[in-house]
Amino acid sequence: MSLATLYENDPVYQQAVQQLKQSASILGLPVEIVEVLRHPEKLVQVKVVVKRDNGKVESFIGWRSQHNSALGPYKGGIRYSENATAGETVALSMWMTWKNALAGIPYGGGKGAVRVNPKTLSARELEELSRKFFAAIAKEVGPDVDIPAPDVYTNPQTMAWYFDEYSKIVGYNAWGVVTAKPVELGGLAARLVSTGYGVALGVREAAKKWLGGLEGKTVAVHGFGNVGSYAAKYLEEWGATVVAVSDTSGVVYDPKGLNVKEVMAVKEKTGRVVDYKSGDVKVFTNDKAVFELPVDVIVPAAIENVITRENAPNVKAKLVVEGANGPTTPEADEILHKKEVIVVPDILANAGGVVMSWIEWSHNRMGCWLTDDEALARLDKMMTKNFNKVFDEWEKKYREYPMRTAAYAIAVDRVVKAMKLRGWI
Repeated sequence: MSLATLYENDPVYQQAVQQLKQSASILGLPVEIVEVLRHPEKLVQVKVVVKRDNGKVESFIGWRSQHNSALGPYKGGIRYSENATAGETVALSMWMTWKNALAGIPYGGGKGAVRVNPKTLSARELEELSRKFFAAIAKEVGPDVDIPAPDVYTNPQTMAWYFDEYSKIVGYNAWGVVTAKPVELGGLAARLVSTGYGVALGVREAAKKWLGGLEGKTVAVHGFGNVGSYAAKYLEEWGATVVAVSDTSGVVYDPKGLNVKEVMAVKEKTGRVVDYKSGDVKVFTNDKAVFELPVDVIVPAAIENVITRENAPNVKAKLVVEGANGPTTPEADEILHKKEVIVVPDILANAGGVVMSWIEWSHNRMGCWLTDDEALARLDKMMTKNFNKVFDEWEKKYREYPMRTAAYAIAVDRVVKAMKLRGWI
């Protein structure tokens, strides 16, 4: 049985391939090049056995997908999710290839996952799972080979366990094997906020192009985890009015504006944004109601496939800036494009995390450290420059297509050129 059968029928993977084919069509790439690019260079599946606190033994399946290394070592997060699949993992690794290429940083694309609901594990069980998973993939990763980072339900503590386990295996402190580590282990505090900060930068730059600036513009955020909450925080600080945020508990909406810091405090305390009660807030139990509110900007910052052919016709915003990976389906992309809604794609808008990871990794390798202000200033400069470069190329070459298609075309072209220069194709 072909290894490809593990992932080829997965709808998330099929979405990634569809986007690749659209970009390849614009670039005039032959079918055989698409065939090369749509498969990962390596997909590893492992079994992790954990002894539970009740004495029972339970096994979990995990994956590491290494999509393409033409531009550098693989780079991408590891997520813990009970809905994780091989197909989703491969798709996410492909998106990381394009994201890193578009950002102009010397990385290829990788991604990892363990199929587990981490909320059901104790702290000890979670540590055992993390250490054993990383030990299982230790031969596949390394500072010059594949550099993981956090993703859904993983964090700096998880990276500390990975770093320690890998260092024990290789016999030295491998500072560059993972990024987004705790500050005490060579991480940057700014990494925690970097993806949300980068999304806010994307909104800021897009607002300059299409809304006459950010000041006073209304914003709705779908998903109030790390990315969504920090994007909302910085957008509020820069003059926007955040009128709605959501999580799995529902939506809180106040057309006069929410107090983002208060919402963050409520979320931290209760785990639910709907417990925020200030002002004239309205609560909707359906978290997707956020997409149909009368706002200037929507930031989808939760999961994939939430803006679809069903709700895209009801989107009233002028800008959609993607904080999540793959939140807009291809059908919705076309609908929004015809409505003249600008969608700033995930591989451009949410690259702040991987750019900051590159900053952390490169400084780990050189043995020197940046302050948080210096790191965020570098991130701002790189993200702003890259946004404007992509915007200019889209305007000149690809304006009849959604911005995503143009961004993918630029990224795919960079990867293909690198593969040709290296003699791979």
